[in-house]
Amino acid sequence: MDHMADGVETETNESKQPLTRTLAETLWFPVFFFTGFLVCYLLAFHQPTPHHVKVAVADPAAAARIDAALGQASPGAFDVLPVASGDAARQAVLDRDATAGFSADPAHPTLYVAKADGYMLESILTQTFTPIAARSGGTMAVVDLAPTASGDPMGTGMFYLVLAWNIPSYIVVMMLLRAVTMSRRTKLWLLVGWAAFLSVAGYLGGLAMHVIPNHPAVIPLAFLLSLGISLTSFGFVPIAKQYFPGVAMGLFVLLSMPSSGGAVPVQLVPGFFRALHPFMPMGNLIEAARGIFYFNGVGVLRPILMLCAWVLVGVALVAGHALWQKRKAAPEQAVAEPPVEDPVFEMPQPTAVPARHRHFGEPVPVVSGAVRGSEGEPVPGAVVTVMDGRGQQLVRTVADESGSYAVAGLPDQFVDLVVSAPGRHSTVRRILVREGETRREDFELSGRRQPVSAVAGA
Repeated sequence: MDHMADGVETETNESKQPLTRTLAETLWFPVFFFTGFLVCYLLAFHQPTPHHVKVAVADPAAAARIDAALGQASPGAFDVLPVASGDAARQAVLDRDATAGFSADPAHPTLYVAKADGYMLESILTQTFTPIAARSGGTMAVVDLAPTASGDPMGTGMFYLVLAWNIPSYIVVMMLLRAVTMSRRTKLWLLVGWAAFLSVAGYLGGLAMHVIPNHPAVIPLAFLLSLGISLTSFGFVPIAKQYFPGVAMGLFVLLSMPSSGGAVPVQLVPGFFRALHPFMPMGNLIEAARGIFYFNGVGVLRPILMLCAWVLVGVALVAGHALWQKRKAAPEQAVAEPPVEDPVFEMPQPTAVPARHRHFGEPVPVVSGAVRGSEGEPVPGAVVTVMDGRGQQLVRTVADESGSYAVAGLPDQFVDLVVSAPGRHSTVRRILVREGETRREDFELSGRRQPVSAVAGA
């Protein structure tokens, strides 16, 4: 009885292991995405707080008083830059040396802001400097030096336009992974064409909705963004393999969007995202576009160079992998490596997978087994073809050196397994594939393999 109990316990433990692994492989991406949104979005946006917002204040004496008052009320929130006059404070905003300018003239206190930097930031600056102006006995005037386009009253419309350039640039790479008959060169040219289409179509759409001013110079910058993201994502595929969705979406969605300064000004998010802002592609396009649209081209050089750097990173990753493949070229394998699947956008496809040593995240074999001869010997190189009910081929694989085979992603229906090998009689078997079930189908092929010379002579 004890031996029977031990056997039942062992069987139960073995049955739990595949279920645990399946759950982990199924839920890792949703858990990753949930955690990413919780940490990156909720943490970044739940309580916008100013951090080192640069304000140019006219009159050094007034600047010292205001700096002391702000430092006591909101430590670290504002950096006061003394300038000689109100005109100098105004010019500092136009030159993008300061986020705001303040003239402390008791008779006419004036706050210079740029709504293009974000309505939320303008609101915080107004609330902060209104009581400062009131203490000097004046009523503060607010002058907007960079008003947004008529269709973007909150100053966030450009963020959503850039988002439309950002996310499809990653998605197109994910969809191309299924284009197994398309060469690498063709895919790269398609990415270039896709980037050109996105940049032009997005610009025309933003213009039609009056979200942006009419400055076509932003089109090549949008092209750089899209191409940089696409090429870098494409280059990450052979490195990240089945974890590519998490790597690419984590980089270009979870980290890039909160640090972009588009939805919430970068001065209002935590330090981690402020540190990412100068490097992430989305934030650099927003900075460059603001410079073109609202600041007469001021401050666009650095973000343009960073967008070019992302393109170069993508080119280096793609070219590096191509060079590695040439140097490390190996004999063609019987079972090709399965394509990477994105659990968000892709449904399982009939796929040949390695019969043994399945790694975490790779497709789970639906049907597996071994092909052996009449005397129990393995039949390496046996061809296993899976056909649907209409006789159309779903997938084809080749047994490995031990005669083993495996296929994944089969539809829930009756399928026919056709097994053949040179010098042996073929066999056909019809099975019913059910969702959530795996099957083992072993085959025996009668006859003996003919010698190579005999086959050649025939």
